Amino acid sequence: MDCRLGCGACCIAPSITSAIPGMPNGKKAGQRCIQLGSDNLCKIFGMPERPKVCADFGAEPWVCGDSDEEALIILTDLESDTVNHV
Repeated sequence: MDCRLGCGACCIAPSITSAIPGMPNGKKAGQRCIQLGSDNLCKIFGMPERPKVCADFGAEPWVCGDSDEEALIILTDLESDTVNHV
């Protein structure tokens, strides 16, 4: 599956513990990444400074759902489930 351009759910819902340019301590779950532009596109996509966890994320129907809103719900639920079961 190709990423739905302008969705941005994967740049908002999950926590990221690795450094992000402009966010040296990563980001909390539900916090918008500083590198997510107003168009909901990653400003550092394809660049070497993009965190590995972001580069390794692949769009999948079971994660992204059928809409941007559904993707945000699914990813928020996955984040919550991960935090509550670790």
